[in-house]
Amino acid sequence: MNAGRATRPGAIPDPAGGRGKARVEAPMQQPSLGGDVGGRTRPGGGDRMPDLKRTPLHALHARLGARMVEFAGWDMPVQYGLGVMKEHRHTRAAAGLFDVGHMGQVILRGDGAARALEKLVPADIEGLAEGRQRYALFTDERGGILDDLMVANRGDHLFLVVNAARADHDIAHLRDGLPGISVEQVPSRALVALQGPEAEPALAALVKGVEAMRFMDSETFHFDGAELWVSRSGYTGEDGFEISLPSDRAEAFATALLSDERVEAVGLGARDSLRLEAGLPLYGHDIGADTTPAEARLGWSIGKARRTARPDFRGADAILGDAPARLRVGLSPEGRAPIREGADLFAEEDAASPVGRVTSGCFGPTVGVPVAMGLVDSRHASPGTRLFGEVRGRRLPAAVASLPFVPANFKR
Repeated sequence: MNAGRATRPGAIPDPAGGRGKARVEAPMQQPSLGGDVGGRTRPGGGDRMPDLKRTPLHALHARLGARMVEFAGWDMPVQYGLGVMKEHRHTRAAAGLFDVGHMGQVILRGDGAARALEKLVPADIEGLAEGRQRYALFTDERGGILDDLMVANRGDHLFLVVNAARADHDIAHLRDGLPGISVEQVPSRALVALQGPEAEPALAALVKGVEAMRFMDSETFHFDGAELWVSRSGYTGEDGFEISLPSDRAEAFATALLSDERVEAVGLGARDSLRLEAGLPLYGHDIGADTTPAEARLGWSIGKARRTARPDFRGADAILGDAPARLRVGLSPEGRAPIREGADLFAEEDAASPVGRVTSGCFGPTVGVPVAMGLVDSRHASPGTRLFGEVRGRRLPAAVASLPFVPANFKR
């Protein structure tokens, strides 16, 4: 990955073969990336597409030889010299560094901000302790999911991280729905994620004290005079951290992390396969405005108090109503061929009408077989149920599987 840096004695073995960090080399071919990324790739950010936004780490991606793609209006790295497969495996074995600066960062200030936000999300925000973070959903009057987000209680304000493709919508949604509450977008801060079993010691070597954090803690630290907003969370199923920091300090911080032999830069391609193995939904694919929290099996994100004492969030009647007619499930295709997003699912090989569709699918590098998720008629959603995905006119068998495919390794 980090071109020009020699492998040091004692470097960790590359989990995909070899020893230490790899040199930057152009990949043999563009990987198949499922629904997480789109657009054409460009080595090192060259031949830039017009009007794409750039994160504060864009110049670093170019120096690392990243292949860039358009994603949600941003110029983003899809992979580096290791390639998607090795980046994925390195994250599971050691630590992967992700640029997630395209995500929207938002601060809410004002008396009653937590109670006000509960009008827009089913999560228990009033019960969120200072220094803690919680997963939440924006919902509409019909119970559909408008976005998923993270909410941290930072004492005198709430800190939200929303999806890049929905950031403008979410900020307008907040301003419209929270009169009297200050809604401040934070464009001056970068955001990175360090994920994997070696994430803690790698970050602790630079930032003392993070090793004491628990899963979903949110605290402030410092690096070389820069204020870091650190949460112990991520989108891979592995232990790790998400770190917000001033944009003008992001490159120095990322470079310091990458100087550690345990850390490799990882792009959107492996981010997609990691989150899919971990059973984590992607907005706009596995969940959306046509999906309720119950259908998405995200009912655990609805606080107990919100079901009883405070069921006044948007879409509460629909969300807390009857059992859903369909459910998000894992899918294990038979054989080696992935069944990708958009494929119809049938209960029988010769059935005329589908009972669901695949919402995400790829090859799972950790498990060594294809994995997928889909929305399926609840009558066909039990683990072990055999279904057939239609791929280019052929019906390929797949079994409904329990999620996740790879157990979570969060630090409790």
